[in-house]
Amino acid sequence: MDTLILEPSLYTVKAVLIMDNDGERLYAKYYDDTYPTVKEQKAFEKNIFNKTHRTDSEIALLEGLTVVYKSNIDLYFYVIGSSHENELMLMAVLNCLFDSLSQMLRKNVEKRALLENMEGLFLAVDEIVDGGVILESDPQQVVHRVALRGDDVPLTEQTVTQVLQSAKEQIKWSLLR
Repeated sequence: MDTLILEPSLYTVKAVLIMDNDGERLYAKYYDDTYPTVKEQKAFEKNIFNKTHRTDSEIALLEGLTVVYKSNIDLYFYVIGSSHENELMLMAVLNCLFDSLSQMLRKNVEKRALLENMEGLFLAVDEIVDGGVILESDPQQVVHRVALRGDDVPLTEQTVTQVLQSAKEQIKWSLLR
């Protein structure tokens, strides 16, 4: 009767990774201290890529972690959770990320397009997962939130750059009158 009973937790995602077809990191966000140093993260990423890049399956158990993944053209997408995590939850995050990027990049999910739209990727991942907690699994909602246009965004949701640009425009026009 020495079985360990784990309490349910909202902290389901340990990391989100995107690598190119050479196994080089394009995007990595770790949500806990399983791999605290960049050196350990890179070693883990190399290991995960070597184990998954030649297979067609979508799930792997590696170093005590559950890894769900998907490849497309020259990109590999990974969502990592603990070994006791529900694979369907992790797969929902992976599919949401991939489908959101697919919509944002107009179905052109490949390395060059992704690198040209990194800010969209950062925003999408932040909409889907926050601190390891899954916030959203509907790609339509993610794309909608990421694509909020500057003119339609209330002041409280605008970025500092947008607010400064708007202020500059207003000052310029008030001086020209």
